[in-house]
Amino acid sequence: MGTGLAWILLALLALLLLAACWWDLRTRTIPNPLNVTVALLAIPFWWATGLAAWPDAAMQVGVALLVFVVFAGAFAIGAMGGGDVKLIGAVTLWLPWQAVLALLVIMSIAGGLLTVAMLLRKRLARSEAPIEVPYGVAIAFGGLWLIAQRFLYQFG
Repeated sequence: MGTGLAWILLALLALLLLAACWWDLRTRTIPNPLNVTVALLAIPFWWATGLAAWPDAAMQVGVALLVFVVFAGAFAIGAMGGGDVKLIGAVTLWLPWQAVLALLVIMSIAGGLLTVAMLLRKRLARSEAPIEVPYGVAIAFGGLWLIAQRFLYQFG
């Protein structure tokens, strides 16, 4: 990943993921313009990293669409919010298909820990309100983890 533009775009992605965390923690929503921005900035990132339109970029879109459809199923049964589904699809556009499984594993572990923390918070507050897990935080954590890996491994 050679160009300075690619590093700038990755830094921008990191900032957008942090913004998604902030919004999700505050409002339990992730704004559509933020998700659209994450998705659209993947295109210049592909260009900056030399990703071929065919089959590489097409593969990125196909994998992201598959992930989006799977998580839309989770949304349909009430297991995940719509903003979370859009964010995971948008983040997937940035990743080589081989890294998507790593994102899903890291995100799932972070989401599980976040859910436990929310359960503990509910129990300590003795609240009867349903738990709303800000899963965008877990998605962002997975994305940030992989951005850090990409940065650290460039020196290897």
